[in-house]
Amino acid sequence: MRKIILASNNQHKIKEFKEIFKDSEILSLNDIWYLDDIVEDWETFLDNALIKCKAVHEYLKWKWIEANIIADDSGLCVNALNWNPWVYSARYAWWHWNDAANRAKLLEELKWKSDRSAYFNCTIVEMFPNWEYIYSEWKTYWTILEKEIWDNWFGYDCLFMSDDLHKCFGETTPEEKNSVSHRWRAIAGLLEKEKNI
Repeated sequence: MRKIILASNNQHKIKEFKEIFKDSEILSLNDIWYLDDIVEDWETFLDNALIKCKAVHEYLKWKWIEANIIADDSGLCVNALNWNPWVYSARYAWWHWNDAANRAKLLEELKWKSDRSAYFNCTIVEMFPNWEYIYSEWKTYWTILEKEIWDNWFGYDCLFMSDDLHKCFGETTPEEKNSVSHRWRAIAGLLEKEKNI
């Protein structure tokens, strides 16, 4: 079983990766005792994913560990808000920095908007021990609901009416969500690129 270092401690994200990479051992930053905060302060999803890969690569090099590293950066892009919150999706309500506050701010800003179309973008980078890397970027499209529904409170899921599934992400099973999610699609694209290395 191959070992992958996932540059994250987000439990929801780790769970999703483990569900998708069933034939790999996924290790989080906590698992390798990486304790530093990684500042994601660039303006593109790719650059932010690369920042995480490079930071973990330096740490593994210092520990004399060779392993592939995967990092992703995802964000909600809303048509009526000039594609914001973009790379700031996880910290949209900057004074609280939590999912509930982010959703509340989004709903407030869309209160008088007729266009509620949006997409979620995911960019995934896989970096190898020699510093070379590949990446994949994909989207999933949706309509933002006017209020939160269902009992899945991860990120913006309970506001997301999927164009593919015609149901809210908050009510989907992990298998349903993974079949159409931006992260699943980006991972599938990454695996295709791996075949050509």
